[in-house]
Amino acid sequence: MQLEALFQHPHALPTAPKIVDELVRSFDNPSISTEELARKLGADPALSAKLLRLANSAYYHVSRSIGTVEDAVLMLGFVTVRTLVISSGLVSGFKVVPGLNLQQFWRYSLHSAVSARWIARQTGENTELAFTIGMMHAIGQLVLHAAAPEQAMQLDKITPPFDARRIDAERVSLGYCYADVGAELARRWKFPPVLADTIAAFPAPLAGKPLNRLAAVLHLAAWRARIEENALNNEEIIACYPNEVAEALGLAPSIMVDKMPPPATLSAGLEELVR
Repeated sequence: MQLEALFQHPHALPTAPKIVDELVRSFDNPSISTEELARKLGADPALSAKLLRLANSAYYHVSRSIGTVEDAVLMLGFVTVRTLVISSGLVSGFKVVPGLNLQQFWRYSLHSAVSARWIARQTGENTELAFTIGMMHAIGQLVLHAAAPEQAMQLDKITPPFDARRIDAERVSLGYCYADVGAELARRWKFPPVLADTIAAFPAPLAGKPLNRLAAVLHLAAWRARIEENALNNEEIIACYPNEVAEALGLAPSIMVDKMPPPATLSAGLEELVR
């Protein structure tokens, strides 16, 4: 099935939740006010309640109980609240996907997101943008499983969704991979170009010139989340360490093994995000 044909499938193009759509667009619109954010969130009680549970979680160590969306914005800051709402909205937008364990999928996505945030902090990139793209980068897998379930599940038998060889297997079988699908979805949702460009480039961030630094961050983050998901031992980790990409970002050798906390530690307290 060609990429264009994939998106003609009635189940292929999920609707971005309205609040997610508006907040992602605000990456290009710094003038959106906290009052406006609170008003928009107030229209979605389930998302508001989830945000308040997250804001009061151990992850943020706030000094007092947060009772309203306005409080959350005041205590955590607009950028953090926006990131949480976008991520929660994406998770709630996909309820059932044939052949895909959604709990595992979103855990992997969250681990990629917190890893991307940590790596972005080391390399001077935008940490919240890195987190958001980390949450979104594998969303093409959801589209593939929804629109072409038989082909996707056939591929799952050969190379599971979180196998390092998955992208190559999809390209051989389909002519494109889930990163291409995710990038196209971001374009169709009319998200800022940086999201689509980064998702499209992350499988091979060194292929383009100049280096897409966010794509390189995402490449490393996805690798880190993947080795966690596949429970690789030290020998296997060293064998597949993406040294060239780390070097291109100016990261010290093996920093993601020696210095970086495990993704499960980095995401402790954020689990509510993917429930």
